[in-house]
This record gives sequence, structure tokens and C-alpha cells, in this order.
Amino acid sequence: MRRSLVLTDETAGHPFLASLPPHIRSGEPAAAARPKLRLTRDDIRGFFAAYIGCFVAASIFIS
Repeated sequence: MRRSLVLTDETAGHPFLASLPPHIRSGEPAAAARPKLRLTRDDIRGFFAAYIGCFVAASIFIS
């Protein structure tokens, strides 16, 4: 008798839930990636450089 390898959990009712690993189905809350948004001086400088560059390019294109 030959049996195939079972990769699902029959106790999970839905087929999608049965395909998930046990540590995912445990229901533990996920850890936050980072506590809050932090803008650095380089972020702000890069934004303004791109903004001014696009503004200058659009002004040259229009005139």
C-alpha cells in the first residue's frame, strides 16, 4: 500500500487554513516592523531636491 505525503492539517476546517503552517494559524499577533515613522535630514533633502529638479525641468519645458 502506498500513501501520499500529507502536507495539510485536517483539523483546520477550510482548505486554505489547512495549507497554512501551524505557527501562522496559532493566532499570535504579529510584531510591528518599526514603532513609528522617522524622517531624517537626508529624506527631507532628497524630497526637496527632487521637487526643485522637477519644477525646473517643467518650467524649462513650458517656456
